[in-house]
Amino acid sequence: MTVIRQQDLIQSVADALQYISYYHPVDFIHAMHEAYLREESEAARDAMAQILVNSRMCAIGHRPICQDTGIVTALVKVGMDIQWQADMSVTDMVNEGVRRAYLNPDNVLRASILEDPDGARKNTGDNTPAVIHYELVPGGTLEIYLAAKGGGSEAKAKFAMLNPSDSIVDWIVEQIPKMGAGWCPPGMLGVGVGGTAEKAMLMAKESLFDPIDIQELSARGASTRAEELRLELMSAINRLGMGAQGLGGLTTVLDVKVKDYPTHAANKAVAIIPNCAATRHIHFTLDGSGPATFTPPKLEDWPDIVWQVGEDVRRVNLDDLTPESICDWQPGETVLLSGKLLTGRDAAHKKIVDMLADNEPLPVDFTNRFIYYVGPVDPVDGEVVGPAGPTTATRMDKFTRTMLEQTGLIGMIGKAERGPVAIEAIRDNKAVYLMAVGGAAYLVSKAITAAKVVAFPELGMEAVYEFDVVDMPVTVAVDCDGNSVHESGPQKWQGIIEEHSLNLV
Repeated sequence: MTVIRQQDLIQSVADALQYISYYHPVDFIHAMHEAYLREESEAARDAMAQILVNSRMCAIGHRPICQDTGIVTALVKVGMDIQWQADMSVTDMVNEGVRRAYLNPDNVLRASILEDPDGARKNTGDNTPAVIHYELVPGGTLEIYLAAKGGGSEAKAKFAMLNPSDSIVDWIVEQIPKMGAGWCPPGMLGVGVGGTAEKAMLMAKESLFDPIDIQELSARGASTRAEELRLELMSAINRLGMGAQGLGGLTTVLDVKVKDYPTHAANKAVAIIPNCAATRHIHFTLDGSGPATFTPPKLEDWPDIVWQVGEDVRRVNLDDLTPESICDWQPGETVLLSGKLLTGRDAAHKKIVDMLADNEPLPVDFTNRFIYYVGPVDPVDGEVVGPAGPTTATRMDKFTRTMLEQTGLIGMIGKAERGPVAIEAIRDNKAVYLMAVGGAAYLVSKAITAAKVVAFPELGMEAVYEFDVVDMPVTVAVDCDGNSVHESGPQKWQGIIEEHSLNLV
């Protein structure tokens, strides 16, 4: 009879979540490197280089790969022969492990979980509770699958109850462009087919724990319909030409995973959930002998890549910008920013817009300033700021016209594309939108030399900061005329792919 001790489970969960905060799975590193070597799009290749360099930096520095350290999902397989030496429930033990991981003073992880989700939306402060799924299985071991899932990629999950005769491939290929680049491609796509609505969604999430092995499948050939779907979807999605960060290129997904389950004759449930470039998951087993141990990857597992900007890069001083000076910036152009940069996310934008509506004075002067959509990780060990990568810009679209027309703001920085409402506001006000690479948060933070909260400290990680930055790398995503690289880039590369009939599996 296996006896699982309370402290062993708590410690294992805490250690596992710390581990995946700064170590990518080795299969992901290798798949990203192979995609980098194949890539022909300069912008996409640059983005993948930043992701790989950031990954190695995080492995060395033991700091989060992404500032969004995720919502924890746990799949718990409980052996029916287990006995517990515990006075807490299994759910409480898992949540205590999450709490200890996210409050670890040596590597503080950002707490992003809000209770009362349609009301006060108050941060719980320790990233609990986790989302936990249980399965009772034969045997005397406890298997735990843990993921720390970023909100940007989780927001792109899709579900449909198709008719039995409908094409799954057609439906998914139709959804991918609608998802945009807010899930930080290239990454994995999890697909659940069959069962009921909730079963399909759970299978899609479960599939993301599997290793990247699409190349091996392609070499040996499919033996089931689920494997055929993987190959068909991998090719069809990459032929869309979205590429890394949606900038246009050869690789949008590194792998497609498919799980299926018997379903009702009238139904064909299909769920898709993407995993971003900060993919974080791990599996461990407790057998009563003590807590789980985790062996770090070797630094040799990371490719020897140095991210560098070209000679013709545009360097700008944020403190000297005027509306006129930004109007010759071109979509797809790399810009290095230096000077003072404001930050703000959803909650800060909402407060600013409400203050403007009530004719209240703003706590910050936005005239001729840029705002960076970011919620950084708390600093440790003398850091100015923790990992500080961009958040999904489309969430700020509904605030954009008001911000540009009533505050004097002239530019914004985030990740992924902007929607039509925001692009129209940018064009009408001759502003610009710049894109930082999602999945390179620690690398970005090294460009920040000073940071202080200047407004709304009560919002925690969503407070308005002022950063001093030196050579912060960004790409012009929408210019003063409303031209978007997220539209032109994929269109260009879709044409190139079709013309050359490239193998994209």
